[in-house]
Amino acid sequence: MNNDREITIEERLERAKKPGQDAMKLHKYYGGKIEITPKACVRSFDDFAIWYSPGVAEPCKDIAKNPEMAYEHTCKWNTVAVVSDGTRVLGLGDIGPEAAMPVMEGKSMLFKYLGGVDSVPICLDTKDPEKIIETVRLIAPSFGGINLEDISNPKCFDILDELRRDCKIPVWHDDQQGTACVTVAAAINAMKLVGKKFSDANLTVVGAGAACIAIARLLLATGFDPKKLCMCDSKGILNLSREDVKGDFRQKWEICQKTNGAGKEGGMKEAMEGADILIAASKPGPGTIPAEYCRKMADDPVVFATANPIPEMWPWEAKENGVKIFATGRSDFPNQVNNSMGFPAIFRGVLDVRATTITDEMCIAAAEELAKCAEEKGIHEEYILPKMSEIEPFPREAVAVALKAQEQGVARLKLSRQELFERADTIIRRSRAVTDKMMKDGFIPDPEIALR
Repeated sequence: MNNDREITIEERLERAKKPGQDAMKLHKYYGGKIEITPKACVRSFDDFAIWYSPGVAEPCKDIAKNPEMAYEHTCKWNTVAVVSDGTRVLGLGDIGPEAAMPVMEGKSMLFKYLGGVDSVPICLDTKDPEKIIETVRLIAPSFGGINLEDISNPKCFDILDELRRDCKIPVWHDDQQGTACVTVAAAINAMKLVGKKFSDANLTVVGAGAACIAIARLLLATGFDPKKLCMCDSKGILNLSREDVKGDFRQKWEICQKTNGAGKEGGMKEAMEGADILIAASKPGPGTIPAEYCRKMADDPVVFATANPIPEMWPWEAKENGVKIFATGRSDFPNQVNNSMGFPAIFRGVLDVRATTITDEMCIAAAEELAKCAEEKGIHEEYILPKMSEIEPFPREAVAVALKAQEQGVARLKLSRQELFERADTIIRRSRAVTDKMMKDGFIPDPEIALR
């Protein structure tokens, strides 16, 4: 993207549209993005006496005596359910369970390729929180973890809390902890580049959904001053006068009570004044946040405009209005702040020690390791986070999560740092190698056929 100044805005916009255009061709061409294939040997049809009846009865009886043996005899140890009701998909809103499937499939593909984690997309034909909770409870024995995805606010908070209390496996909502983890990692390096400390910085958050509330929570836990945080939703700045959020939006009311020490009122324009860093995860753009508002921010401002599929403002607009470091959620611009750098590795670490939950501290450990991986490579204005193409950060991040789980007493297995790294690295490299081999041998057809 270093040549952005040399091309027209129209050319930039066309470039931004291309992933969607290609997606329309390739999704239909492949008939979906994932499949189930055997991983056990089939030397002859006699082997099915081992994998199915009568031999399979023996591991069944072993698990019946000790349910923990399901982690040894079955795919439970490495399998996650990606569960959604389709009520808040990307920036598209309530589009229903069928329309949510391409996203959940994509999530499963990323789980496998980046983290070596098998996952199953499950889109539910209900918006009822109690039915969602009950369904996940009922399917939980088949999985090593549950990833809740694209469920609308505020019910997503209660669904998560209830399932975390009831399930014996880790349940998390990626739009909360996953988004927050990667945002914290990006903020660590961005603030280093502009020479500002978390504790001294004014932080503005535009958006007050599940992602932004979790981002605020983790950033405060890593050093930002709550009095210097200003959050803005679609109705304006959250402050003590916003009694409209007291009832159904208790998380917003908590923000009202402990932040905005300057007593700001108004909307996003006022919220951004004097901010050292702006983090937006709100309505897809462009133009959701007028780029000229950035001129009122502090010197060398940092802006993360992470709405999908279109950021709240374009990168070139931000740069033209004085933004020092700019990030989006897209892979076709520099500085992608995207969950894909978080959830595959976090679940890798969680599954490898059979953790019972995923704490904020585990997410912060992942964020710090992710930031360190980029720093060691050499951070600059267009590189504040590792990219998906880099394999090394994923096993390192998994190890950081697993060690923190052990430290906090939520891991069923105890493994050394070296054991954890070798395990994660082997599983992740195998996953990428299998995909590469299938492409080379033609079992995954050449996409260029569909793109011609």
